[in-house]
Amino acid sequence: MYTAHPDRYADMPYRRTGRSGLKLPALSLGLWHNFGPDRPVETQRAILRRAFDLGVTHFDLANNYGPPPGSAESALGEALRADFAPYRDELVISTKAGYLMWPGPYGEWGSRKYLLSSLDQSLSRMGLEYVDIFYSHRPDPDTPLEETMGALHTAVQQGKALYVGVSNHSPEQTREAARILAGLGTPLLIHQPRYSMLDRRPETSGLLDALDELRTGSIAYSPLEQGLLTGRYLDGIPEDSRAASDSPFLNSDAVTGELVGRLRALNDLAGARGQSLAQMALAWVLREGRVTSALVGASSPQQLEDSVAAVGNLEFGADELARIDEIVTK
Repeated sequence: MYTAHPDRYADMPYRRTGRSGLKLPALSLGLWHNFGPDRPVETQRAILRRAFDLGVTHFDLANNYGPPPGSAESALGEALRADFAPYRDELVISTKAGYLMWPGPYGEWGSRKYLLSSLDQSLSRMGLEYVDIFYSHRPDPDTPLEETMGALHTAVQQGKALYVGVSNHSPEQTREAARILAGLGTPLLIHQPRYSMLDRRPETSGLLDALDELRTGSIAYSPLEQGLLTGRYLDGIPEDSRAASDSPFLNSDAVTGELVGRLRALNDLAGARGQSLAQMALAWVLREGRVTSALVGASSPQQLEDSVAAVGNLEFGADELARIDEIVTK
């Protein structure tokens, strides 16, 4: 029987999410990969237990996480029943809907029918009465934003979600979503964008500025840029890496000699800070407090421990930030 570590809250920083009363750990665990039938169940449970012992109280999912779609939620449901039933009120569990889940015209995007049906399925897979955060995973070009946001509001009214958020929305869409939700009486809690040292779009598009204005929280996904901002690619493409498999999320063509040179330069700077490249990349996303939390994945408890160690040094000097910009943008 799992018993959580008594000092689990000693070292992890917790940040207030926008203007809400909800605090999130600086690092949250994403169950996008590594939680499905192709992974040993005991390894999955060990990662979740170690995360909670380290103060990672937020587990982030979506209906399509796996593979196959739905399996990550099912895996979490098993772990909740086996290990975390006494700790449900210490956990923040989020899920999303927006991508393809079942055939036909009601199996994806942002209609009221799809979103609320998907949430019911997600709750069933996880064995939960509610999630803490329910997201619209992507904007729907053919459904009015009023309908999509209205469905999120209904989820809160039904008691099936405590808070709502959006992901992959532009600054303009985010502002409009916040306006609609405010009119309904359900605040926009959080936005989940892709953001890393190598992907600055939340900065250049004005999204972070919009979130500051709205006093809405943010949680960055892919802060390690699909593994590029780890030590795995410092000598090219490992045979067992994501890039070697030509994943739709990272292919071998992206790992150029020029990129490897930049990664090595970033790694040297991380070493001078007493950090691994991954730790510095996570610290960079969390610098200045504009981002509430960064999402990390893990294939083992040890990999998770390395990521969590990043919170030990979240400060950057002006010269370090300038050097990172020089390396990345030159």
